[in-house]
Amino acid sequence: MRIVVALGGNALLRRGEPMTADNQRSNIRTAAEQIAKIHPGNELVIAHGNGPQVGLLSLQAAAYTSVTPYPLDVLGAETEGMIGYIIEQELGNLLDFEVPFATLLTQVEVDANDPAFQNPSKPIGPVYSQEEAQRLAAEKGWAIAPDGDKFRRVVASPRPKRIFEIRPIKWLLEKGSIVICAGGGGIPTMYDAHGNLQGVEAVIDKDLCSALLAEQLESDLLVIATDVNAAFIDFGKPTQKAIAQAHPDDLERLGFAAGSMGPKVQAACEFARNTGKVAVIGSLSDIDAIVQGTAGTRISTATPGIVYR
Repeated sequence: MRIVVALGGNALLRRGEPMTADNQRSNIRTAAEQIAKIHPGNELVIAHGNGPQVGLLSLQAAAYTSVTPYPLDVLGAETEGMIGYIIEQELGNLLDFEVPFATLLTQVEVDANDPAFQNPSKPIGPVYSQEEAQRLAAEKGWAIAPDGDKFRRVVASPRPKRIFEIRPIKWLLEKGSIVICAGGGGIPTMYDAHGNLQGVEAVIDKDLCSALLAEQLESDLLVIATDVNAAFIDFGKPTQKAIAQAHPDDLERLGFAAGSMGPKVQAACEFARNTGKVAVIGSLSDIDAIVQGTAGTRISTATPGIVYR
């Protein structure tokens, strides 16, 4: 099979965990151990989130006041290189030396008129208490929003329209390479009035971009790996139930939080509906079982309704 695995930024750097390089590498090693199991006989494309990482780079850049802070598109490109490097190294240590890897900087076009620019919703960076978040918002001009029982900075998250590097991604796959691309939803870009491509101050949702990537690559399976083992109804309540499988039409009617599970469900539903193939939402540590069909929430147009675990 041709499989796109989308690794969540919060899974690579877990919620509340100190944002150290060692912690990130440890979590990526967990993902690599799972991905190594599904490599035999399959073509693999790995996308990843970058919310915690791009937020951290933004904080570090803001600390150097002698120059204007680097924009989010540049920081996004930096995270693609940083995370891709660690994924290549950790996965390469587990697979045969002859397996080739390529991490590709991936520019993604967005629409200048996307309403997301008037309604920032993408959480980036660490979590804060409400008091600390409000102070930082006042100091730095940030938009903030609740994230569970904490608060985070939120930025514009326009929809991906076009992946510019889709052809070289296909070429690399055809040569047997494992491709790491579309990191953090890709580098947000748009054309200016003169027809020149330029970066945009935004962060594209990784899951929506991964769904577009999987569709354009004619992938057989989209795996959205996160820090929970399924999509749930009533998550965090005594009545919570894990969803084993669902038709996209039925799943979308349930409603999911925009800042967490919502984009994952939307991306999985769009891929399943547009391609007739299967998308699965599940835990990073269950990737092997997800591909075997025994874990996660499977979204497909083949079966109507919703089945709970």
